[in-house]
Order: sequence, then C-alpha cells, then structure tokens
Amino acid sequence: MEVRMLRLGGREFGAGEYAVMAIVNRTPDSFFDAGATFAENAALDRVEAVVADGADIVDIGGVKAGHGAEVGVAEELARTAPFVAEVRARHPGLVISVDTWRAPVARELCAAGADLINDTWSGADPELPEVAAEFGTGLVCSHTGGLPPRTDPHRVAYADVVADVVARVTDLAERAVAAGVRRDGIVVDPTHDFGKNTWHSLEVTRRLDELVATGWPVLVALSRKDFIGETLDLPVGERLPGTLAATAVSAWQGARVFRAHDVRETRQVLDLVASIRGDRPPARPRRGLA
Repeated sequence: MEVRMLRLGGREFGAGEYAVMAIVNRTPDSFFDAGATFAENAALDRVEAVVADGADIVDIGGVKAGHGAEVGVAEELARTAPFVAEVRARHPGLVISVDTWRAPVARELCAAGADLINDTWSGADPELPEVAAEFGTGLVCSHTGGLPPRTDPHRVAYADVVADVVARVTDLAERAVAAGVRRDGIVVDPTHDFGKNTWHSLEVTRRLDELVATGWPVLVALSRKDFIGETLDLPVGERLPGTLAATAVSAWQGARVFRAHDVRETRQVLDLVASIRGDRPPARPRRGLA
C-alpha cells in the first residue's frame, strides 16, 4: 500500500515518519494534569518543553473532553485564541493543532494561526469541514459511536467495532474532501475510549492495521487513557508503561500521528520502532564496528 503524504502547516510527513502531537490543555480540570497548564505562563512553558523534547505538533484545547463545568464558545475562545496566536508568534514553523468540535471556535483559532482542527467528536458540528477548507488547514476525522460531545459511553455495543470505526471515519474524510478540505491534510482517528468500552479500545488497537489499510493517515490518542488503566488496574499517574506499549503496537501497525502527554518517552519509542522497521538508522552505531 502506498503511504500517503501528510501535509500540516509547513511540515510534510511521509513514509516511515512518525509525528508526535503534544497535549497542552488550557483547562482547569483535565483528567491527567488537573489544570497544570491552565495558566498562560505554565502553558507557554509547556510548549517550550515539548518542542525541546521532540514534539512535531502541539495540540491546544480549551474544554475538557469528559463531564465537567459548562464551557461556552466565548470562554473556550478566551482560553485558546490569544494563546494560539502567541504560540504561532513564538514558533513560526511549529504545527499547531486545536482540539475543538465547534466551527465558530475553529474559525477564530485558524485565523490565529492553527494548522489542524482536531475534531474528537466525529463531526458533531457539520460546518467544521467548511472552516478547514476556508483556511486550508488539516482536519481530524474521528469516531465516537454517535455520542454527542462530552458524554461517556454506557453499555455501548457494536456488531464489529472496527468495521464501525472504518465506516464512520472514511465517510467523514470523503465528505471533508467534497467540502474542499485538502486530501493530504486529513487524518483519521479511531478515538480510543470515546464511545467505547475497554474491550472495544483493545480490539481497535489489535486490528489497527485495518484502519491503516484505508490509506488515510491514522492518529492515535492513547496517552494514559482509561482502557490502559482498566486493563492493568492502574491509576492515571501509573499508566505510562502501558501507554508506551500501546504506542509501539500502533506504530508497528502503521499509525502515523501520536497524541501524547509524555513527549520524550513517546519520541524514543517511535524512533526505535522506526529503526526496527528499517525506516531510521541508529543514532550512534558503534558496537562490533570498531
């Protein structure tokens, strides 16, 4: 299968290249860091740190994915728009992703300098592709099993969860192209845990090659998620090894973009997988060569 070039902002990601997407939450109630980057100075420090650790993309969000306090459009923009503009000014070449499902928010954030709209809620706002087309940005097409934004799954069932994922994200991708979104800017995300129980997320990971086989670049957001915690019976703070295991499996099967809290560790895992696959030479090969 030919690997499609992915173009985001001024960057190109081709065959054998893995992109690390660092998470920067402008929220007071995020599930992992509990508001550690809600303050602007802390968030800016976080950007500097993840860029130094090897992040290719920074994903900025202003609303917690799960249940929490109501956050309207004005508040989401207040948390994100000035910040996106500041990050763009400081890092002209950095790919900036914005985690939002709302077209009015996405429009303002693209005007502020965003390169990618990370729609984790599976087209809940049907006008998002028009925004991506208007600004020439990329778009993430995701799967939530029909759940609306900020809702958790309850006794969700699928005849075949992977088939459902493939059907939904490829349909959204083709609709985005029809709306004028660049084909080389579209990424698909099976969206672990969203609209899925732990068994579903494990199966999606096990059969990720079926999604890769569609030809669309695949993003995985695995970092410290509940399916890892429930599988290993571990709290959020102890889920890094499990996250890295799932990252290696996903990379081996062909995922291209990896949304992560722990950038340096994720970068190391991906570099080693790339070297095992033969896509990246070792950094300092000396053993047995002297």
